[in-house]
Amino acid sequence: MKLMTSTEWIARFLATDPPRSKSLVMTIFGDAIAPHGGTVWLGSLIELMAPFGVNDRLLRTSVFRLAQEGWLVANRDGRRSSYSLLPQALPRFERANRRIYAPLTAHWDGSWTMVLAASGTLDAPTRATLRKELAWEGYAQIAPGIFGHPAAGADVIEELLVRHNARGKLLVCRAAELAGVSTRPLRELAAEGWDLSVVVDGYHGFMAQFRPLLALLEQEAQLTAEEAFVIRSLLIHAYRRVQLHDPMLPVELLPDPWPGVDAYALARAIYRRTQAAAEQHIMAALTREDANAPRADAAFYQRFGGLA
Repeated sequence: MKLMTSTEWIARFLATDPPRSKSLVMTIFGDAIAPHGGTVWLGSLIELMAPFGVNDRLLRTSVFRLAQEGWLVANRDGRRSSYSLLPQALPRFERANRRIYAPLTAHWDGSWTMVLAASGTLDAPTRATLRKELAWEGYAQIAPGIFGHPAAGADVIEELLVRHNARGKLLVCRAAELAGVSTRPLRELAAEGWDLSVVVDGYHGFMAQFRPLLALLEQEAQLTAEEAFVIRSLLIHAYRRVQLHDPMLPVELLPDPWPGVDAYALARAIYRRTQAAAEQHIMAALTREDANAPRADAAFYQRFGGLA
């Protein structure tokens, strides 16, 4: 029986699970553009998006909407235009990078970060937005107006409060079990706060989709630079999609075994096999519009515990 090639795998992936253009632009900005200074000329971006079947019109609509949503900013230079990561959006990109590329090593100190929104302190739109963003950061709604997470840092909450003009309007504190009181263990909040079955299914689906690809890459002699870029981008796009639902709990509060560990190892193996050739394709596209386009920064080579 003839084995599938990586080219055929790409074609099948794009035919059966095509990424939405706006979401894919976000993936490529985070994975490929951010390490190269965070700015890309539209012509280069069109070239990078073409292998995914995203045409000029779809791309222009996508970047326009991302600019409206506060992720990108457009710059004009005569008849040419470029797009950059909005400075205010950089903290969110950096947190997303930590979720995707950093090893799963968060440990629990026994306490929780609690966010309390008293009735009447926020208007309805701000309350709804903060609830959505807290959920994205992995917070669970413990009770009406009360959100908690066992491993969240102060920087995340402060950035959210500043961005939504909510400083001084929420109560944020650390909670720990009170010694000498017959109380339920705080670790039980994890089981009640999150339904991890969706995350578990997502990781298993990701691995079922990409394990055959790793086997192909181990057998094939060499990918083209464009194929490596497409595979790396689809890998991060699919992995990021699962991680959006992962609350990133400390390892002590996760089921054992946790499929996120194997999914991370799989993503790391494929990324390491494709990153060098993918960088060649990215640099070729960037330098066609800007001869001085920067190479990937040092932080890029720390992804997934270090790239060869």
